[in-house]
Amino acid sequence: MEALRPVLYRIAYAWCHDAALADDLVQETLSKALTQRGQLRDETSLKAWLVAIMNRCWLDHLRARRDFEDVEDWQDELESSADTPEASCDRKQVIACVRSAVANLPIGQRQVLTLVDLEEFGYAEVATILNIPVGTVMSRLSRARASLKVFLDSAMQQPATQPLLRRVK
Repeated sequence: MEALRPVLYRIAYAWCHDAALADDLVQETLSKALTQRGQLRDETSLKAWLVAIMNRCWLDHLRARRDFEDVEDWQDELESSADTPEASCDRKQVIACVRSAVANLPIGQRQVLTLVDLEEFGYAEVATILNIPVGTVMSRLSRARASLKVFLDSAMQQPATQPLLRRVK
């Protein structure tokens, strides 16, 4: 289970966009998994079983909150290993744009998109994890991808801002 901690964190962070909350979700998931380890029937489906537990923890968190933060208030901290400042800036802008696009998706679409496209679960596994029909997984994924395409296409067509550097004599 410890080897899957980074995967669980990635998924949790993609769902909630809050590092501390993602840590809490992973910790709660692993804690519940340890107490319920007797319920795991097939060792090969450990990853899907853990993500299903984390989904229930995430839903419990959302139910307890009953309010949602504005996506614009979230601050993503990005690390870059780019060689040049220009490449670093470009990479950060692209990552921020994609994260913003994903964050603007409804929660159900965001969950399906991250599980299928980022974590490479199959449709049936995602349906089991989220406790929804396979058809719902496919329709949410289709709508999520279409929304991302529209958002990213419009972001790419916006004119570039003025350069931040100016000539000084």
